Amino acid sequence: MLYRLIYASEAVGSTGASTLSVAQILGAAITNNRRDNLTSAVMFHEGWCLQGIEGSRQDIDRLMRRIREDRRHQNVRVLSDKPIASRSFHEPMALCDDPAAMLRAIGATDMSRITAHEADRIVELKKAA
Repeated sequence: MLYRLIYASEAVGSTGASTLSVAQILGAAITNNRRDNLTSAVMFHEGWCLQGIEGSRQDIDRLMRRIREDRRHQNVRVLSDKPIASRSFHEPMALCDDPAAMLRAIGATDMSRITAHEADRIVELKKAA
């Protein structure tokens, strides 16, 4: 059975704020996600990270343990965690290239207070794109 988990976290330091940090994160995530048969999409905005992850329960739980222990994340908050019939993400790690536009499209202004419903809407928009 497939699952989708969406979480938000506060990025620590320069995490997600520079091209170099994003490239390092994506490079490691692509390798790890391919190994674990996970697909994912992530967006960084004003010091926050929002990521959707799809795969088996065991692989998602293992990744979430690593994320919770990762010093680049704090205030990790799971917004949605549910079984899914099929994947919405088709890459090991996709990056949202215009997070401000995505937030405007769902009527959100601040990723630190994003709700489960808003996070699910972002996935729907990403899937439709």
